[in-house]
Amino acid sequence: MILMQMLFILLSLEAKTLASGDGWFRQQRYDRAIGEYTSLQGGERSAETYWRIARAFVCAGDIAPFPERKQQYENALHASAEALRLDSSNSNAHTWYAVSLGSIAVFEGSRMKVEYCRRIQRSLERAIALDPANDVAYSVLGTFYRMLANVGWMERQLADLLLGGLPAGGYAEAERMLLKAVSLAPSVLRHHYELGLVYVESGRLGEAEAVFRHALTLPKTLASDEERIAAIRHQLKQ
Repeated sequence: MILMQMLFILLSLEAKTLASGDGWFRQQRYDRAIGEYTSLQGGERSAETYWRIARAFVCAGDIAPFPERKQQYENALHASAEALRLDSSNSNAHTWYAVSLGSIAVFEGSRMKVEYCRRIQRSLERAIALDPANDVAYSVLGTFYRMLANVGWMERQLADLLLGGLPAGGYAEAERMLLKAVSLAPSVLRHHYELGLVYVESGRLGEAEAVFRHALTLPKTLASDEERIAAIRHQLKQ
C-alpha cells in the first residue's frame, strides 16, 4: 500500500512538472522548459520526461550561435538515448533520437554521416511503426529523403564503395512522407516548409509557391520558424 502511494505521488509530480515544462516549450522558452523537466531527480524521470528534454535541447540548438549548437544536440542525444533505455516502445523517444543524430551529423565527417543515416532511418521508421500518427517522425523522415536526393552520383558511388552505401530514397519518398505529416498536423509550419523545398529542388515551382504562401498563414510554434519564414519570403521574391 505504501509503495503504491509513493508511486502515485511520483507519477503526479512528474505529470505536474511535464505540464509546466510543456507550457514553457509552447512559449518557445526552451531554457525554462529544460530547467523544469530536469528539476525532477533521475529516478523520478520516465521516458516521457527524457524525450521532452531532448526535444527542448534540439530546439534550443536550432537557434543558438553555430559554435554552440553541437553541445546542445549532444545533450539532446544523451537524453533521447536515456528515454529509449527506459522505454524502447516510446515513439517520441525514437523520433527525437533520430532528430538529435541528424543534428549532430552536420558536424561529422563522411563516414559518420553514412553511419548516422542508417540509424536515423531505422529510428524514424520504428517511431512511425509504434505510432502511425506521429507527424514529427513523418516530417523528419521527409527531410531525410530530401537530403538523400541531394547526394550527387559521385558521392553516392564513393559511399557505396568505401562506406557501405547510403539508404535508398529521394524526392518521391520525401514528398510522400511530408504530405502525410501535413495531413496529420496541417497547422505545423515546418511540414509545409519542407514540402515546399522538395518542390523547389525537384523543379515544381508552381506547387512550391502555393505551399510556401500557405505556410506564411500558419502560426509560429517553434522559435526556428522565424528562419523558415525568412527563407520562404526570400524564395518567393526569386
